Amino acid sequence: MAEQYFSAEPSSKDVRRTLHMTLRDHEASVKVSNGVFSGSRLDLGTSVLLRHAPELPEEGDFLDLGCGWGPITLSMAFESPNANVWAVDVNERALDLTASNASDNGCANIHITQVDESSIPLPQDRQPKNATGIPEDLEFDAIWSNPPIRIGKEALHTLLMAWLPKLKRGAAAYLVVQKNLGSDSLIKWLAQALGAEFTVGKYASSKGFRIIEIRHEI
Repeated sequence: MAEQYFSAEPSSKDVRRTLHMTLRDHEASVKVSNGVFSGSRLDLGTSVLLRHAPELPEEGDFLDLGCGWGPITLSMAFESPNANVWAVDVNERALDLTASNASDNGCANIHITQVDESSIPLPQDRQPKNATGIPEDLEFDAIWSNPPIRIGKEALHTLLMAWLPKLKRGAAAYLVVQKNLGSDSLIKWLAQALGAEFTVGKYASSKGFRIIEIRHEI
């Protein structure tokens, strides 16, 4: 699984299944498949994040970093239909599923973007079908993520530092990380790496996970 959902083009067969679920009080019918993160259910960490993350602004630009098949993306779009929700992933199949799930659930405010292994958005002429590049100067009013911890510390740090500095002043990001996969050490590292303009701390804990809050101070 790890080799597949971290790759741009999964080698496993694309067998799609439909699930019905509730995402932050909104009913959704979604397609999932092999070769993407948690390709058969709603991941427990994602469920914890969606249960505990605070209410979103009514509008703005939001980011789901590492979208998979799109549960966080859809939750953001349902909750704030006047916002632009950007779904980012390295995995082309994940992005295709997110785009399909957005369409099937009437979420016209979702935009998908494929990034390379350094988390840099691909140029527009290399983006997959229905995808678009993100403007370089775009800043975000909210970032939510169940980040891919198992890609390794160096790759994870590259991913987070590519996007967390793009928070608008006064805005916050919420990451869900398992306690036994280094959530507390990640808090310390983020505080040092992001510097004095940002505050980093534990926002909530549940079912073996921590939700980390990163806030860009005004």
